[in-house]
Amino acid sequence: MAEPNLTFKSIKPKLKTKPRTPKQTPESKYWSSFKTHQIPDLISSITSLTFSPSPPHPFAATYSTSLKIFNPQTLSPSSTISSFSDVVSSASFRCDGKLIAASDLSGLIQVFDVKTRTPLRKLRSHTRPVRFVKYPVHDKLHLVSGGDDALVKYWDVASENPVLELLGHKDYVRCGDFSPVSHEMCVTGSYDHTVKLWDVRVTGSKSVMEVNHGKPVEDVVFLPSGGLVATAGGNSVKIWDLIGGGKMVYSMESHTKTVTSVCVGRVGKEGVEEGREHRVLSVGLDGYMKVFDYGRMRVTHSMRFPAPLMSIGFSPDCGVRVIGSSNGVMYVGKRKTKEENVESGLRSMWSLGVEEERRVMRPSYFRYFQRGQGEKPKEGDYLVMKPKKVKLAEHDKLLKKFRHKEALVSVLGSKNPENVVAVMEELVARRKLLKCVENLDNEELGLLLMFLHKYSTVPRYSGLLMGLTKKVLEMRVEDIRGSEALKFQIRNLKRSVEEEIRIQHSLQELQGIISPLLRIAGRG
Repeated sequence: MAEPNLTFKSIKPKLKTKPRTPKQTPESKYWSSFKTHQIPDLISSITSLTFSPSPPHPFAATYSTSLKIFNPQTLSPSSTISSFSDVVSSASFRCDGKLIAASDLSGLIQVFDVKTRTPLRKLRSHTRPVRFVKYPVHDKLHLVSGGDDALVKYWDVASENPVLELLGHKDYVRCGDFSPVSHEMCVTGSYDHTVKLWDVRVTGSKSVMEVNHGKPVEDVVFLPSGGLVATAGGNSVKIWDLIGGGKMVYSMESHTKTVTSVCVGRVGKEGVEEGREHRVLSVGLDGYMKVFDYGRMRVTHSMRFPAPLMSIGFSPDCGVRVIGSSNGVMYVGKRKTKEENVESGLRSMWSLGVEEERRVMRPSYFRYFQRGQGEKPKEGDYLVMKPKKVKLAEHDKLLKKFRHKEALVSVLGSKNPENVVAVMEELVARRKLLKCVENLDNEELGLLLMFLHKYSTVPRYSGLLMGLTKKVLEMRVEDIRGSEALKFQIRNLKRSVEEEIRIQHSLQELQGIISPLLRIAGRG
């Protein structure tokens, strides 16, 4: 005869709800692996963040009348540039990382040597505050800027003169970016709700394409392919297909307040360049950072911060993520690189190597007989599994012995509704539930009616329990009429059902009011 514990399994309820906290996905684990460090005391709101394209990819933060450059390994400031007369609004590294351009609200653009902090060029032409400045990806001689004078200027840095004035915006120009595949193509966003694509080779200073975001545009960024653009404005981030004629591909509206900044990040296996996938990272005044997978058109990760967020940057080597807030605090997420893991492993080996050589495992030690038990199996190993002893609850033991009525009474005495429903489901499968209800005495029937009163209107269980309630009333009507206690339970049950019906009617009325409003909002 086979062991009973191996053949009889403990019953579990089939009616399971989804967990409130969903299981963490591999991508969420990747973004959560960035250990956050706070860099406080930057006086005021951090207006922009930018990374150097050249290793080790230092990053620059602009705030108040200063520009500060940080070391990505130590996260400490390596240099500070304070030669500004007004608030610094934007900064951009040149493609070789040797120079950095910065703009301020006085309308001045300055180009500095990163090592010496010496101002090499001063570009004066804007009559109003300059909101952004950007170097091309593969061009060392030019840059583009835009400001509150609604002008976009394409500069020859060496001569300190604008080569082109790109006209077309009707309100403040707030942001811009160069194409990653062509240094002659750039895109700009304005508070006139439009995003314009410019080609500096086209005569006439007119844009070659225009799309309408629908809200004042706060930030715009080219995606790595060069054919897609992400724009941020209002509470939405929109993806546009430039090759397809400016068609909107998707609108991500996960933020509840204005989206202030977007950038492009990468996720994938470490050390495998081809396996990395790009994501759009966005931050907003609601304090959330969202990671958007524009390939699958869904938000894959979200993170909450304690202050409104103004800017975001992501290092080209995927090692550092920087977020700037409105209260002068930077949240720097640093991820351990492969080299750092190897170095830490080598240090531990050097520090413990001598001691490990001295310790030799012998049969006289108890640990000698326990060795290898913590090892994980390798591919191809044959696993000998030790069967786990199944611990059965009281109702499981009674069900195993086919004592159905006693199992039902036993589980009704417990305070776990899931177990009660599981036993009822098992009795339905065995076609014994109604037989058990018929054989219950008045006291046991009172327990059943009390359970039905508490849980028959719970959505998880109502499908089974409402049908059972109807059968109980049909089968035991004479017993209920002859007992005051049972009548009291029935009155309670009736009140709870009537209350649930009233609530459902109210919800249907609300649904009827809200549905037309949602349809109207969807059309807009």
